[in-house]
Parts: sequence; structure tokens; C-alpha cells
Amino acid sequence: MRVFVAGGTGALGRRLVPQLVARGHQVTATTTSSAKLGLLEKLGAEAVVMDGLDAVAVGEAVANARADTIVHQMTAISVGHAGKPDMKHMDQWFAGTNRLRTEGTDHLLAAADATGVTGFVAQSYGAWNGIRQGGWVKTEQDPVDPMTGTPAEPGMKAISHVEDAVVKAGGAVLRYGWFYGPGANEDLVAPVLKRQFPVVGGGAGYCSWVHLDDAADATVLAVEQGARGTFNIVDDEPAPASQWLPYLAACAGAKKPMRVPSWLARPLAGEVAVSMMTQGRGFSNLKAKRDLGWVLRYPSWQQGFKAELSKP
Repeated sequence: MRVFVAGGTGALGRRLVPQLVARGHQVTATTTSSAKLGLLEKLGAEAVVMDGLDAVAVGEAVANARADTIVHQMTAISVGHAGKPDMKHMDQWFAGTNRLRTEGTDHLLAAADATGVTGFVAQSYGAWNGIRQGGWVKTEQDPVDPMTGTPAEPGMKAISHVEDAVVKAGGAVLRYGWFYGPGANEDLVAPVLKRQFPVVGGGAGYCSWVHLDDAADATVLAVEQGARGTFNIVDDEPAPASQWLPYLAACAGAKKPMRVPSWLARPLAGEVAVSMMTQGRGFSNLKAKRDLGWVLRYPSWQQGFKAELSKP
């Protein structure tokens, strides 16, 4: 197929593009920086500079690609775009990404409609942000938590927009868990090594993880099968912070994380971080494995962290 990857130089895009090429697909991939055109070409794609917030540019790029399927991987959470990760001010940190998940999604869907593109796969997020009601593990029938009144609320609204708009248009939405793997490990490990990532409260909040290569595998399957609907792209083992964070630290060769009570963490790290660590809900991958035939390279974060993060 001809596959148009919007956002080909992000952490996932860099793993996805070569997988699509290796499967025989003709890939056009976009970047916002002309300096990264060479990277995309090395990965095997036809490279295009595109601003996902420019409706005309998006329309032209999609039309020129003559795509069969569009894959929406546009975000703006890298340090170059958004600065250092900042969950306390998540509304500011994710401001660009939220626009790409609302305006950018609408531009891509409009371009797909105008050019007769029949396949559409979009990035969503499902790690710790399942609805904070009932059990600790959520399915695709459960909505993301609106995080009302917190700095995460705009981001959750943007995620809901992606899911509603893409599913309505007959496409597939992939709720990726928390990424780790090449291109994501440094940002994950850095605060742990500095002991700036404590276990908050009892650490009872659950999280779901996924290795970038597993996420890319699932995305390729969704593209090739013309998938429709929502899929949780996470590993087999959602786990509370009290389990995964100390294990991550041990694999990375860091000291054991500190424990901080919620009342102290709230003014320092913000309400979103406290909610994630104490009330977060993970996600089930049963639908993706059943319907897409997805087989994980790293079924558990324990295997993945050991393979990716362990010091020699």
C-alpha cells in the first residue's frame, strides 16, 4: 500500500517507518523540520516537510502522496517543541500536541475525505488515564478519564476528540501505553537516576507500558488489516507504581526511589502526577491480540525494562 505517515520522526515514527518499508509498503512520511528530511530518507520513506496545523499544506501533502492509508502520529512533546516534561503544568506542556490532536486530526480527516483515502489509523493514549471508577484495568469500552479541573483536562479532551472523530470516520484509534525503548529511554530514566521520580503515597495507581517496537508492530497490523474502532496497545501486565518504579530504577542502576506522601507531592509535582501514582487505571490488550493477531515481543514491562534499561 501507499502509506502516509504524518509525524515520521517522533519516537514511534522512527520505529514504524522502517517496519512499513520492510513489509513492502511505499511510505511518505512528514516532519516539521527540513533538517530531518535525510533521516526519513534513510529510513526508506519519501520525506516531506509539513505543518500539521496548516490545512492547505496537509491537503497538498496527502494529495501528492496518493495514499491508501493515513497514519496520524503527530505530536509536539519533544524537548525541542515543548520544553522539559512538566506534569504540574501539563496544559502548557501538551498545548502543541493538543492542537495536533484536534485541529491536526480534523485537517488529516478532511484531506482523506477529499482525496478518497480509505484507511486511517491515529495515535491516542492509554497508560494511566483510564476512568478512575471501578477496577484497575480498563477495556476499549471505558473512556479516558476527563481529569476535570486539572492541567490534564485539555489533553484528555484532545484525546477524546481524536477517538470520536476517527472512529466516526471509519478509522482505527490506537491507545498506546507509556512508551519505552530506543528514543524514549533517556527521558524515562533521567529523573529516576536523579531521584526526582518518587513513589507517591502507597503507589497504588496502575499504569500500562508498551515497547516502541511492539507499538509499531500493532500499528502495521492495523494499517494492513484496515482496522476500525479503538484498540488498547499495551503489554500484558498493567501494574501499580509501587511495583514498576522500583524495578525500573533497579534496571537502570539507580538508587531505590524515595517515597513521598501525597500531601507533600501535590504542591511539588501537581495534581496530575499524584493522581497517576495513586489512582491511575491501566488498560487491557485482549482486543488487540484477538482482533489484530498482535504478538508482543515484550509481553511484560519486566522483560522489556531488563532488556532495554539494564546497565552492562
